[in-house]
Amino acid sequence: MADDLKEQLAALSATLGSVEKVLDLPKMHKELEALEGEAADPDLWNDQTRAQQVTSRMSHLRSDINRVEALRGRLDDAQAAVDLDDAALLEEAAGDLPSLRSDVELLEVRTLLAGEYDQREALITINSGTGGTDAADWAEMLLRMYTRWAERHNYPTEVYDTSYAEEAGIKSATFVVKSPYAYGTLAGEHGTHRLVRISPFDNQSRRQTSFAEVDVTPVVEQTDSIDIPDEEIRVDVYRSSGPGGQGVNTTDSAVRITHLPTGIVVTCQNERSQIQNRARAMEVLQAKLLEVRRQQDAEEMDKLRGTHLSRSFGAGENKVRDYVLHPYQLVKDARTEVEVGNTGGVLDGDIDAFIEAEIRWRRQQES
Repeated sequence: MADDLKEQLAALSATLGSVEKVLDLPKMHKELEALEGEAADPDLWNDQTRAQQVTSRMSHLRSDINRVEALRGRLDDAQAAVDLDDAALLEEAAGDLPSLRSDVELLEVRTLLAGEYDQREALITINSGTGGTDAADWAEMLLRMYTRWAERHNYPTEVYDTSYAEEAGIKSATFVVKSPYAYGTLAGEHGTHRLVRISPFDNQSRRQTSFAEVDVTPVVEQTDSIDIPDEEIRVDVYRSSGPGGQGVNTTDSAVRITHLPTGIVVTCQNERSQIQNRARAMEVLQAKLLEVRRQQDAEEMDKLRGTHLSRSFGAGENKVRDYVLHPYQLVKDARTEVEVGNTGGVLDGDIDAFIEAEIRWRRQQES
């Protein structure tokens, strides 16, 4: 067992070494030290925006450094067990090996995220599609799936808007995943998700196929310069509503913004005031316009190169995944063909296998 374990540990150590080289740990430590010096300046908080950027970046850097160094420590401990040739330590190291391999591979996938916006936080909008009440229920199931996935990784989320359907489920929801590389990680989720099951809303218990659209865009930063003239938007205010269409407050605080040149419509009703909801809605609109610009730039580059690669993973013909709950249990990705039989686990947020495969697939398509 010791020889086999030694060989596997050597392979994992080489992989982690490549990851460490790509991430450039000395550079990360240097940046963290500079940020800590900036954070120690009491005048920093005179600029709230900059202060938040500094503290957020410090937190993410520490997390990334600790993650890499913890993996290296686990590998060193396992290697020490091999060197000592102690039966109990070898058994413990062998038991940790599958988890260690998974964690190293997950970190390796992170190094594949080298796109212009991959390091951004992710803004996600889920819209129910064809399928009536079942589709609305399916949209809410997807919302839960993604928020549970984020919880598994300790990624904070914030819901900007939820539009509830009359009978059950949601018409749409918009939320942000607040973690570095969330956009690059989740970009492959952008597109059509299809559910097949026995409808809980059909009194004859017939099989129903439902669809939902998932839109993933990078969160806008101050350097993006997305200017939206007032004459290009129409702002409507209305009363926020909850499940079943019931009002949740007595003031017209919810905001709907329509971008007239593109027809893009965004809403926000989860904040307490109309001003806050309008600010959030403008953030969402800016993110969607940034994505439009990104796609236009990519198409221009494809024309110049004489190539074509679909960069809008949510294009109508691009189905992301099938979730079949009847007559058998299977979730299968349309592009990578990764499939998982544990549908309950997937719907509870265990989607890393799909996400990692999508990242590798996209990198292959772009190379």
